Amino acid sequence: MKTYIPKKDDIQRKWYVVDATDVVLGRLSTEVASILRGKNKPMFTPNADVGDYVIVINAEKVKLTGKKLEQKELRHYTGYAGGLKSITYKDLMNKDPERAVTHAIVGMLPHNSLGRQMAKKLRVYRGADHDHIAQNPEVLEIK
Repeated sequence: MKTYIPKKDDIQRKWYVVDATDVVLGRLSTEVASILRGKNKPMFTPNADVGDYVIVINAEKVKLTGKKLEQKELRHYTGYAGGLKSITYKDLMNKDPERAVTHAIVGMLPHNSLGRQMAKKLRVYRGADHDHIAQNPEVLEIK
């Protein structure tokens, strides 16, 4: 029995739009990361990018449970001595909610060049408007 390897011509990419209003950030992230990887397709291959495009709207209305708004921090290191920067999610959600949602979703993708390629298919918008009407995205419900 031979293993099926999808060719570039075989991959059919769809566009999905996800409304993040009152959805918990972790549940949203797992669903969207699964679609970006292509795990919802029968032709899923771990070493190939077969996933679909995802548009996340209303990123400012996503929920964080417990005390995560006050206690959870997003940290990154600039590369310089004393260059550890951190911001709480309360400040991040007020300042840049797209970054918070993107960081959660991209963190659930593979941490290699394939994951970076998958992350390029993600679009996150603060409000309900997006620029991808021409792609005819399907509405995806997150439970």
